[in-house]
Amino acid sequence: MSVLLMQFAGPLQSWGASSRFARRTTEPAPTKSGVIGLLAAALGRARTDDPADLVALRFGVRVDQPGTPLRDFHTAHRFVGGSAMPVSERFYLADAVFVAGVEGESDLIEKLRRAVRAPVFPPYLGRRSCPPARPVDLDVLHDLTLKDALDREPWRAARWYQRRHGREPSIRLEVREDAVAGDGPVDTVRDRPISFDPLHRRYALRGVRQRWVTVPNPAHRAPATVPAHDPVSVLGGARCT
Repeated sequence: MSVLLMQFAGPLQSWGASSRFARRTTEPAPTKSGVIGLLAAALGRARTDDPADLVALRFGVRVDQPGTPLRDFHTAHRFVGGSAMPVSERFYLADAVFVAGVEGESDLIEKLRRAVRAPVFPPYLGRRSCPPARPVDLDVLHDLTLKDALDREPWRAARWYQRRHGREPSIRLEVREDAVAGDGPVDTVRDRPISFDPLHRRYALRGVRQRWVTVPNPAHRAPATVPAHDPVSVLGGARCT
């Protein structure tokens, strides 16, 4: 087995899993459907192609920089007649950074890496209005599990964010992975794609296991040593009587 690691960083991201009608929400981390869609687009696949081989990949994501929730609104008009469409709410994550990975057979993982480096269709972070600010591809790791790959990857948060936590030698990060048998109680998200066909989009429930990993902070700085304050030191040791 091999693992493809990717980073998702940009001014805005939006990873919807239960968006309906005029309210388009975002999950706090990239969804499996969003990442599988990105990989399928990089391969040049049509929306009507069966995504089963990509869905079978084990998926996980690490939250390196949670970002700030942002709400916006969207307006539109019909081409014919010029009538206004309903105003819709759009939710985003601003200044977020994630490390995501997929685990599978080496041949497929290498094929995906080549596609991500030279995509047929450009990648976006959940919505077409959210382009990545960094290269998506990080690395391919062979003979390593997804868990180990996410645990070993250096902290990818922005430098200003790392400096903000400069007094902390290490950082505790949330990891969300595909659940497996024996994981016990897990969260469920409807983001397992069955079909991307615009006329027949279908998604199934996916079990998600949450855990935490601690990584070193490269911007850590030890607190400066402050000398003790002695207000009578200017007297040169003289003592008042």
